[in-house]
Amino acid sequence: MAINMVVGQVLKKKGYGYTAVDHEATVYEALELMSKKNVGALPVLENGILIGVFSERDYARRVILHGRASKNTVVKELMKSPAITVTPMTSVQDCMMLMSEHHVRHLPVLKDDIIIGVMSMRDMINAIISAQESHIEQLEDYISGPGHRNTK
Repeated sequence: MAINMVVGQVLKKKGYGYTAVDHEATVYEALELMSKKNVGALPVLENGILIGVFSERDYARRVILHGRASKNTVVKELMKSPAITVTPMTSVQDCMMLMSEHHVRHLPVLKDDIIIGVMSMRDMINAIISAQESHIEQLEDYISGPGHRNTK
């Protein structure tokens, strides 16, 4: 079941790609990139090293509500730092607990201190649903016996 799944298994299905933003980028540039890539958060890098995460929530709470201008504010002023990270061996269950505990929806995945992907709350939910569907199919096959499976 998904509780036994680890981040590496989810990334293998999802893909290892990610989109990041430089720490000196403006909030406006980061928002444009997030919109273009259809993501809710971006890892923030300085010289290729992860130093934080910038999210739509950071924008809403730290720009709009404080009367700041998106084109004059840089990401490093608003990002959550240090980033809460996981490894490919972190369980889906542990990811969900970290997300809940730290009130984040995105976790950069590090292998040997290098970012290899980002896990979102949506990724976690999809992994759990997929594992449950697979488990249900296995139970149906077991109950029905070989050759008796109903196809939809």
